[in-house]
Amino acid sequence: MKILMVLTSHDQLGNTGNKTGFWLEEFAAPYYVFLDAGAEITLASPKGGQPPIDPSSDADDAQTEATKRFKSDDAAQAHLADTKILSTVDADGFDAIFYPGGHGPLWDLAEDTNSIALIEAFSANNRPVGAVCHAPAVFKHPKGADGKPLVSGRTVTGFTNSEEEAVGLTNIVPFLVEDMLQANGGNYQKSDDWASFVVTDGKLVTGQNPASSEEAAAKLLALL
Repeated sequence: MKILMVLTSHDQLGNTGNKTGFWLEEFAAPYYVFLDAGAEITLASPKGGQPPIDPSSDADDAQTEATKRFKSDDAAQAHLADTKILSTVDADGFDAIFYPGGHGPLWDLAEDTNSIALIEAFSANNRPVGAVCHAPAVFKHPKGADGKPLVSGRTVTGFTNSEEEAVGLTNIVPFLVEDMLQANGGNYQKSDDWASFVVTDGKLVTGQNPASSEEAAAKLLALL
């Protein structure tokens, strides 16, 4: 069982001067769900190497059991520091693909042609595709076999407009995940802000927010 995890390489939060990146919990929780299930995990990012961790997700109040485990896991830290360059990764040989969130993907992965091609390849071959929180941003451009947006007519979730408002970044981000999924014809669903909420539609798994990370990974595994 081979799973590809794709992380952002983008570390600038718009023009605020603040840093962003991927959300640590959204990487760590799925990573260990997959690892503990015996999966072989490959990590990739647009630029390769160490992807940027959103500083807010590294704060004391954002720590979870998974992030604490990661911080004491030298092998996992070394693995993360050596992500493959996304353009060198081929869909062949992988059973599923999973995208952790954080605000970074809104800028790079949402527009990345290599990511778009990978998602379309996994979908065309009926292999599971998963994304959590802001990572459903990666479904902005991929198309299905019918030429329509991949999420068109499919039940999906992702970071809500109200959650974005709560963190004060509505006017900073390049687009809102909820709005984009709806504009692409997705049947967008959500639960209470910050509550775990995951939907599966065929081989597509999406999670609403950081709290949904572990459940989203488990539901992706269930498809394998």
